[in-house]
Amino acid sequence: MIDSEHVLVRRAQTGDRAAFEELVRCTSRLVYARLYLETGDAHQSEDLLQETMLTAFRTIIQLTHPDKFRSWLLRIAQNAAIDAVRHETRQKRTPEPDQLKFRQDAITAKSPVEQLEQDEVRAQVLAILRSLPEEYQLPLTLRYLAGADYETIELQMGLSNGALRGLLHRGMQRLRAELQRVMGDDYPAR
Repeated sequence: MIDSEHVLVRRAQTGDRAAFEELVRCTSRLVYARLYLETGDAHQSEDLLQETMLTAFRTIIQLTHPDKFRSWLLRIAQNAAIDAVRHETRQKRTPEPDQLKFRQDAITAKSPVEQLEQDEVRAQVLAILRSLPEEYQLPLTLRYLAGADYETIELQMGLSNGALRGLLHRGMQRLRAELQRVMGDDYPAR
């Protein structure tokens, strides 16, 4: 954690909303990337990010070690994701009309076969990304799924430019090799 973040946490604990907003700006992409790795769904990750930040705002006074802010925040995000899965499981037990899904399907221009193929590829890529060593998961997710630039990722993860570029390069090599192995001829060669 950088010193200014420690100061922001202390200020936020005294009720300074601007300080908390700055903490949100500094950490939101990191939290989003972690949630996306958990859920695989951009919209759900955004919802859970908002829920995480709201919970953090309400409970930041309880944080006894400001230097552990990021790990505390990621734990809140993980709990939010777990709660969402529990809620979703309960919802599946009580079937409701699928009106919203029907409207979303009608809006999309893809055929059901194209949508299914895209969903399968996305699921395979996410599964492979999750199977990579953790040191590669967050940088790859931040860069290629959350669209963060190098400077933002360096700040979020506390890495130097060279270390980040190395992680991204090695991570992409492993990801491509695994995609080639799993998808075979369906994976475009580069």
